[in-house]
Amino acid sequence: MTRMYKNKIVLGIESSCDETSVSVVREKTKYDQEILSNIVNSQEKIHEKFGGVIPEIAARSHSMVIDKLIQSALKKAKINLDEVDAVAATAGPGLLGGLIVGVVAAKTLASVINKPFIAINHLEGHALSAKLEHKIKYPYLLLLVSGGHTEFTIIKGFNNYLRIGTTLDDALGEAFDKSARVLGFKYPGGPEIEKHAKNGNEDKYKFPKPIINQKNCHFSFSGLKTAVAQTVASQKIISNKFKNDVAASFQKTVCDILEIKTKKAIGQFKEIYPDEKLSVVVAGGVAANKKIREIFNNLAKENDYNIFFPSLYLCTDNGAMIAYAGLERLKRKKTNSLEFKPKPRWPLDPNAVFLKGKRVDE
Repeated sequence: MTRMYKNKIVLGIESSCDETSVSVVREKTKYDQEILSNIVNSQEKIHEKFGGVIPEIAARSHSMVIDKLIQSALKKAKINLDEVDAVAATAGPGLLGGLIVGVVAAKTLASVINKPFIAINHLEGHALSAKLEHKIKYPYLLLLVSGGHTEFTIIKGFNNYLRIGTTLDDALGEAFDKSARVLGFKYPGGPEIEKHAKNGNEDKYKFPKPIINQKNCHFSFSGLKTAVAQTVASQKIISNKFKNDVAASFQKTVCDILEIKTKKAIGQFKEIYPDEKLSVVVAGGVAANKKIREIFNNLAKENDYNIFFPSLYLCTDNGAMIAYAGLERLKRKKTNSLEFKPKPRWPLDPNAVFLKGKRVDE
């Protein structure tokens, strides 16, 4: 008698920064899955008055809502806790206090129902997020652009990642937030820059594009951020028109940098996989920017490759991508001991060299 295959269910917890999220993801088939629930509690309003995330406040906020979100996620998914086959949680990289809250909650649930605990790299969640909605074959090129990370990684296969480019200083999302702050926009800055840029002249200010002439795929955004701050400081009258023009010029500069560096990353991808049809995935919070999506859609059409973006709600931090990464690990029996400790710094590519603050030539 043939044994029936049980579709696995994973509960995922995300708490690495300022969003607390719990999600339930279930296999539909061995090769497909569905999001049964994805509950998100944003701390934007809490951190808005500080102009950025305060780690201690973030951790406390996570701890205050995590239990309620777990119950809400299970209720919306219409399942009981004992129907869950594994519990996954972001275990790094991220803010240590927030990571501890999520990991402890996940370990507790796993212990209660005697099911596996799975520690998820937050970057792996983003790397796989588009696969929740699209059928994307390995290998593919990932551009991850978020508040804490900016990097090119070749996703050779599951759990097989090669980073070929990273930021040498600020992450792109950080540059958005800091530039927005000097313009007097509220936190988070990305959506504010995008909103004001719609009414601005993108050619008004010529901001620097650091290290774009180097052959490598690395980024540097600190000089761009500084140039915006200096432009604002030198302006005697800060009008709405001025703000809109700076926002538009900043956004255009970012798009130019991403386009130039992506072409170089594609070149490196093709050196490794000359016969593969190229697919590019753009993920992370900054991938929600409509102008950036437009640039990449046009670039894909011009160069005949596939382009994929997660839906907007899957670009920002969410439990669904963590649950899905957990599902993929569970299917491969890659689970973790309850002794696993959160890692505030945890590269997706274990062989990647830490380059922040270092000079890189060509």
